[in-house]
Formats: sequence, C-alpha cells, structure tokens
Amino acid sequence: MSDSKIPLAGVIGHPIAHSKSPNVHGYWLRKYGLRGHYIPIDIAPEKIKDLLPRLVDLGFVGANVTIPHKETVMDIADLITDRATLIGAANTLIFRKDGRIHADNTDGYGFIENIRQSEPDWNPKSGPAAVFGAGGAARAVIASLLDVGVPQILLTNRTRIRAEKLRDDFGHRVQVVEWVQAGNVLEEADLVVNTTSLGMTGKTEMRVPLDGLRPGIIVNDLVYTPLRTRLLAEAEQRGCRVVDGLGMLLHQAVPGFERWFGKRPVVDDNVRAAVLR
Repeated sequence: MSDSKIPLAGVIGHPIAHSKSPNVHGYWLRKYGLRGHYIPIDIAPEKIKDLLPRLVDLGFVGANVTIPHKETVMDIADLITDRATLIGAANTLIFRKDGRIHADNTDGYGFIENIRQSEPDWNPKSGPAAVFGAGGAARAVIASLLDVGVPQILLTNRTRIRAEKLRDDFGHRVQVVEWVQAGNVLEEADLVVNTTSLGMTGKTEMRVPLDGLRPGIIVNDLVYTPLRTRLLAEAEQRGCRVVDGLGMLLHQAVPGFERWFGKRPVVDDNVRAAVLR
C-alpha cells in the first residue's frame, strides 16, 4: 500500500450546498480511477482569511472558489496570475508544496471553450459581442472575448456606472449602452452573452426585447438553472445558435482538476449527464 497522501480538493463558498462542482470532479475521479477527494467547504466571510491557509496544513492541494470569496482570496494568495489580476477575482487555487497559495481565474477560459465546443465554426473576429451585465462574470467574459480578437463589446447593465467602470478598465473596444436600449444592441451583435442572474430559477426574468436577434448568431446564457432559459428558448425559436451555461462550469473546472489530480479531463456528454442527475 502506498504511503503517499491522497490529494484533497474542494470548492469554497458561503453557502455552498448548491454547488455542482463536487459532482463534476467526483465524476472525473471515478472515470479515471484516480485517488483523491473533492468536497464542498462552507466558510463564512469573516473566517476566510484565518481558515484558508489551514487547508494547506490539512493536506489540500487546491480548491475552487465561489461567491462571496472570489475577490477576498486575492488578498490572501501569495501568487496571482495575470488573468486573475485583470479580472479582479480568482476561482481556482493551487496549494503549492512550499506552502504558498497560487490564485488563478479560469472562468474566461471555460467560457471560450464552451462556445468553441458547442459552435466549432465560431469566428470571434466576425463582429461585435453584446454582453448583458457588469459583475464578476462579465469581467471574465469581456477579458476573454477581447483576448481572442472580438473587435467590439457592446456592454449594457442595469446600473450604468458599473458598466462604465468595465469600459474604463478594458478600453475603447468596450462601448456602454443604456439598459433601456439593450434590445437595440442585438441587431448589431454576432454573439450575445447574458452574464446576469436574470432568468435564473428564483430570480427575475430577463425582460429585454429580443426582436433584434438575427438567425444564425450565437446566444449564450451563463445561467444553467434552468438549463434552457427564456432567453435561449426564444433565441432558438428565432433561428439562433444557442449555448447553455453548463458547459462553462465544466470547462472552467478542467485546469484545476489537471493541476490537483494530474490528469486532464475531457468535457463530454457523460459528465454533463452526471452533473444534471
């Protein structure tokens, strides 16, 4: 029997019982026959600075981070990747053997890989992208879209000042549009992305007029509960190519799993089914 430690990882948040990440990583651990465990870890905001370093001492090799800790862990980490710095938040931590905490953000990577897997012929340089929302998810989406060559971001948010902050951070390729004019940007966009919680189970529906959606454009909703939101359902009826939000959750998990457990997992229909169960 090997004396080597079994790798431990988890997802940190508050609350955390709703997280699907344990289903994702648990499925991959079983599929590849790997030694390791991945568990949900509920840490209250006032305790995160004290408890996070203790995970290193307990034998954890890393963790995912979700609300409300994605910004706080940036102040605790010893090393921060450029993309996490640009986004201003971390969702993936690697606990190094020397005890230092390495913070990364794979949300943008997961977003782009989800689009590419669902729509392999997508050309990011073909035209503008319309982005709804100006929170942390929007920052990751905008950073990744600009990185792959999208020429212009048409950004709209219910609170304009938050959208203007993103424009100031990301530059002239981001154009802010008033929320009351949100429906108009659809006519110009080749890609439409909802990064808000509008349409999520238990939240307010998205009431932006969708008449401007053109057949053939890609519409992506980061919401995955429900999997088929009103936005996606109506976009599909109008002949758009729709991409649900579950794939982003799956793809953003890939880099962390590979670092923690030594195997790069594949995102396929089987892992989707395992998570949806």
